[in-house]
Amino acid sequence: MSNFKIYLKSILIPVLIGGIVGILISKVIDYNTLIKPLLAPPSILFPIVWTILYILMGISYGILKTKSLTDSKINQIYYTQLFINAFWPILFFYLKLRLFSFIWIILLDILIVIMIVQFYQKNKTAGLIQIPYLLWSLFATYLNFAIYLLDN
Repeated sequence: MSNFKIYLKSILIPVLIGGIVGILISKVIDYNTLIKPLLAPPSILFPIVWTILYILMGISYGILKTKSLTDSKINQIYYTQLFINAFWPILFFYLKLRLFSFIWIILLDILIVIMIVQFYQKNKTAGLIQIPYLLWSLFATYLNFAIYLLDN
């Protein structure tokens, strides 16, 4: 498979998963009605940031894939964190399980750190590209917890 096709597939998978989840929960997102903490961004920012992060996620994985640096361990952490990521908005917005969502996103944060370390060990650039994802996920963890406290 050509490098272009590898990158295209690597980028499309997380973007499509994020997009499908976004469509599924779009009617139940109650972000604008929640009591939000200081630093809470406007709702328009979320789809923009997540799209960028999904693209970076795909590029990072694509780097490893094109250099034949993926293995079962890399694939397992990558797809597991993607699965955990995809279910967080369902738990938070659709099911309104704010406390459970907080625990879930902590799991995601841990998986992202593990993914960064594993990617970095294979290719420094692939690992470093994931730093914005970790920072945004940690910020989302803060928002999740604060919203849980403020809206209960």
